[in-house]
Amino acid sequence: MVDLDTVTSGNRLALARLLTEVENQTPAGEQALDRLFVRSGRAHLVGITGAPGTGKSSLVSCLAKNIRAEQKQTVAIVAVDPSSPFTGGAILGDRVRMRELAGDQGVFIRSMASRGELGGLARTTAGVVQVLDAAGFDFILIETVGAGQSEVDIARLAHTTLVVEAPGLGDDIQAIKAGILEIADILVINKADLPGVENTERALRANLDLGYNIRLNHNSAHKVTINDVETATSGWTPPIIKTVATQHSGIGEIVAEILRHREHLLKTGLWQQRDHERLRTEVSHLLQTELVKRWQKSVSPQVFESLLQQVFERKVSPGAAIDTLLNDSYN
Repeated sequence: MVDLDTVTSGNRLALARLLTEVENQTPAGEQALDRLFVRSGRAHLVGITGAPGTGKSSLVSCLAKNIRAEQKQTVAIVAVDPSSPFTGGAILGDRVRMRELAGDQGVFIRSMASRGELGGLARTTAGVVQVLDAAGFDFILIETVGAGQSEVDIARLAHTTLVVEAPGLGDDIQAIKAGILEIADILVINKADLPGVENTERALRANLDLGYNIRLNHNSAHKVTINDVETATSGWTPPIIKTVATQHSGIGEIVAEILRHREHLLKTGLWQQRDHERLRTEVSHLLQTELVKRWQKSVSPQVFESLLQQVFERKVSPGAAIDTLLNDSYN
């Protein structure tokens, strides 16, 4: 059994070993999550997402340094990398790109493989975040792969979500990408020293204003989300901040906005609401996983393969095969 007191007392080796257990979904890791849950719920979870090439890792590194220097608070970084198609491991290794944080006992960095998950978040990310939360870190920065339009998963996990853009990546398309306005609490234009930054800011601001007006008008053609309701009722409009992470420019402004957003969430009750939504999503995912496991135990591989062969031969549709399997009508 994992010694949780050792983990929560700041032992880095014990923490790293427990995170490995959680990532591998071992019985020891699952038991530890159950026991640590009561100690979690204190950290500020900050998601950082955006297209590849926007400089997210450099930005995360700068944010961590600023929080340590100015706020004097501890930071954990969860960097979700693309998976190797052969080993399933993380292939970018954010710890290599964040070497300047090495040696700071107030910073802990964990790279995770996305393991093919859409949205850039591994299924076990929530468990890893929970462990780091229970271990006492004040801020947990969660950097996603940058997998495209399905990145909205980060908004279900974080209290504050940063969407990072950069000039020259197809400004207009990036600005109106499905979900980008809905999930952004803070918009960041990184690499603001590059040509075209004005066009990027103009496109983001125009589309942000458009999206905000749509929310307020409750346009029937617009799919209303939780964040739509929050924005329309709570008065929070995502700020747009220009940064040059390689020069540490604009980082203090982002941290200030993160703190301002936290105060806003606490004042309006949205902190608790987002926490509830995060836990609801986690329970739903765990339920789905457990139901699939139990179903797999109840059906022999031979039956499954037999039905699958009928699907291959176009004798049975996938939907009909599922009905057969779920209704035990294959006997």
